[in-house]
Amino acid sequence: MEAIRKQASKLREQVARQQQAVMKQFGGGYGADGVFADEAEAQQHSKLEKLYISTRAAKHFQRDIVRGVEGHIVTGSKQVEIGNKLCEDGKKYGTENTCTSGSTLSKAALSFAKARSMMEKERGNLLKALGTQVAEPLRAMVMGAPLEDARHLAQRYDRMRQEAEAQTIEVSKRQMKLREASGNSDMVARLEAAESKLQELKSNMGVLGKEAVAAMTAVEAQQQRLTLQRLIALVESERNYHQKVLQILDQLEREMVSERQRIEGAPPPVIESSMPPPPAYEEVNGIFMRNTVAELVETVEYFLAEAIQSYRAESDTELNLSAGDYIVVRKVSNNGWAEGECRGKAGWFPYDYIEKRERVLASKVAQVF
Repeated sequence: MEAIRKQASKLREQVARQQQAVMKQFGGGYGADGVFADEAEAQQHSKLEKLYISTRAAKHFQRDIVRGVEGHIVTGSKQVEIGNKLCEDGKKYGTENTCTSGSTLSKAALSFAKARSMMEKERGNLLKALGTQVAEPLRAMVMGAPLEDARHLAQRYDRMRQEAEAQTIEVSKRQMKLREASGNSDMVARLEAAESKLQELKSNMGVLGKEAVAAMTAVEAQQQRLTLQRLIALVESERNYHQKVLQILDQLEREMVSERQRIEGAPPPVIESSMPPPPAYEEVNGIFMRNTVAELVETVEYFLAEAIQSYRAESDTELNLSAGDYIVVRKVSNNGWAEGECRGKAGWFPYDYIEKRERVLASKVAQVF
């Protein structure tokens, strides 16, 4: 369409030059008042062309904004769906967490789910605002009557101008024929009719041109104003969204960091145990045997056992154990301690940390000593 318009404009310019040359050559009476010699009409025509180009470019820009916003809404809606699913997963873990070492992660998961839900709600509000405050008003103007009516006026003016150009050439031709056959009443009548039609076309063209310029000017101003307002609304909506999301994330971060600092700065848990300390190693081996010590030793019977969990010695009289170690148990006291040898070392350890084994591989027995 644009290429056709350019070609038509070039053709009109060529015709105008030819018409001016004919009028100059034959000294026609329309040299000063002709459609191309009229400065006011030429300025009006130039302004209308610029307005047409301007409003068309603004229309395309508005359409690009609408398409971009609609694409953002589609993508954002999918992100909201994914975010809400993540929120549900966080709530589920926080509610059903079965961790035995504490509820820190459970609390963090619930906080995260709550914050995520708030952020997705804000994202939904943003998408709604983009649709109602940006896309819909611009789409209405792109498809609206004011722009189309103004463009139709401009097109009617353009067609009338072309008709006036053709009529100007027709008048010039009739003037030339009349000069060649002077006194021909029929030619005079035809020339007068052609001149009358030209004057009528010029008059109507002037009125229509003013109407078209006024309409296109109003549309251009409306496009500029409305598009700027919608862009500002878009920026404000996104800014408000990001500010609210930032506040939510800041609060979530403070909660999580505070919980982490509480855990890292807390003293190690004190494990209260009702189990008395093990008997003195020397006492049980008969160095300082007393009745009270003798009563502590319930059985003195050698057997093999396997450590079912690790134990870390807290004194020189105790024995370090690792899960899977085999021990020769030599004594078992009735206060929950046992004494034995493992990997060439002897000492006390909690009896509940081992299980008696009836059969042991020879390779495992060798590890005891």
